[in-house]
Amino acid sequence: MQELVSQSKMYESTVPSNTERDELILEHLPQIKYIAQRISTKLPSHVELNDLVSAGVLGLLDAIDKFDANRGVKFKTYAELRIKGAILDSLRNLDWAPRSLRKKSKDLEKIYRELEQRLGRPATDKEVCDEMGISLEEFYELVDQIKGLNLGSFQELSSQDEEKNGEPLVKYVPDAPQMDPFFVFHKSEIQSILSTAIDTLPKKERLVVSLYYFDELTMKEIGKVLGVNESRVSQLHTKAMLRLRTKLKKMNGQDQ
Repeated sequence: MQELVSQSKMYESTVPSNTERDELILEHLPQIKYIAQRISTKLPSHVELNDLVSAGVLGLLDAIDKFDANRGVKFKTYAELRIKGAILDSLRNLDWAPRSLRKKSKDLEKIYRELEQRLGRPATDKEVCDEMGISLEEFYELVDQIKGLNLGSFQELSSQDEEKNGEPLVKYVPDAPQMDPFFVFHKSEIQSILSTAIDTLPKKERLVVSLYYFDELTMKEIGKVLGVNESRVSQLHTKAMLRLRTKLKKMNGQDQ
């Protein structure tokens, strides 16, 4: 109720005042910090959380400027998309990962794809190591290094025709009952594709994806469920994202 009142008040005038902007930033700062913290768990330790929060604040300001209250969407829903997008954009612009590391990530994706095609099932860690000619220790070190490289990759896969500085493919996410038939069908199709891809993941990786994205547990909490440390959970998550990215590329006709 409070959000609806503040949302209505904010858009009584065309342009929110500086005071209203400040109030909105303070009101949504916990949301920005929450999103930034979740993203930071998938990044190397040298990436500062405060930098992610700052990018998120810029995303919120962008949401304030571009929000259309007549679209039947809650401001919080729209703001979350812009905040997350701004943080991911800042990471891409920062280019914190060297080209050599990105190449290793692509090479690993290719090996996962080739082994799965050859074996007809997800490859085990040992099979990947044998294919690469490295030890398990070296493999896990590589997985730790490429952690975070796949952030935002699913959004990129679904928005290949978007202009670089344009609006995201899903500009607004309507809340029920405002969802039109096309959106409902499109959402259902995406969910079906993702569900099929997730179902093919190895058991532990599938469980990590479920607990992290659907139950919204932290890496530390997932570690307690699985009886492993947080680093191991991060590795499982990274491997799951590599496999899913490979599968979605293939489904989207980008398999090479």
